Amino acid sequence: MSVIHLKDITFTRGERNILTDVQLQVNKGEQWVVLGRNGSGKTTILEMINGYLFPSSGQVEVLSYKYGSVDLREARQHIGYISQSLLEKLTLRDPVWEVVATGEYGYLRFYQVIPRETEDKARAMLAELRMSHVADQPLGTLSQGERKKVMLARAMMTDPSILILDEPCSGLDLFEREQLLESISLLGKRDLTMIYVTHHIEEIVPVFTHIALIHQGRIPAHGPKKQVLTPELLKDVYDVPVTIDWVNDRPWIRVI
Repeated sequence: MSVIHLKDITFTRGERNILTDVQLQVNKGEQWVVLGRNGSGKTTILEMINGYLFPSSGQVEVLSYKYGSVDLREARQHIGYISQSLLEKLTLRDPVWEVVATGEYGYLRFYQVIPRETEDKARAMLAELRMSHVADQPLGTLSQGERKKVMLARAMMTDPSILILDEPCSGLDLFEREQLLESISLLGKRDLTMIYVTHHIEEIVPVFTHIALIHQGRIPAHGPKKQVLTPELLKDVYDVPVTIDWVNDRPWIRVI
């Protein structure tokens, strides 16, 4: 069953082609990582899946919603989205559980009484991600890694069918990165599809099953991760010769 289908996607801005003839199908039960250099078109693809950008030509279909002929607000109710730009819009003095609770309604903060069942759900989500101990602290007192986990909990408040993570480990130290990746792996037990964008191959933890490589607005390779993560394909995309070591179903690269 197709969860996301990008068919014949081209996106042009001015005289520049950002995406060219992009084809990608994500099926239920698959967890995808999108890899590519800066400016390759990764974020553009994410924004199309969210319905924030429309292709110059081609068809975007998400959860059987054909974009361009449906109410996008309805489609977005089934998509969780985590990005640095959203984190920067949240209020640092608000308690963590309240920040998480805003995800139920798509608010940035509350200006009215919060229903008790919404608070209980937010606290339960924090408990699932092992964050109960910070539930009543102001968001601004948390480390960057903890804030990213709060964003993860917030995105899960609507029980999304798709969770999109745009470079969630950016700016984190080794400890905080591994803590966040562990939380993301826990969510792999849920009935949802993840799309994870990163620059760093070592972030591809075992929960992820498939890879899409983007290069100059095209997708030259996509499929099961061990078929796509090869020295030859990575050399084509990054123009850097590497070797890949798989340890416990997780890839690590070495530059030659």
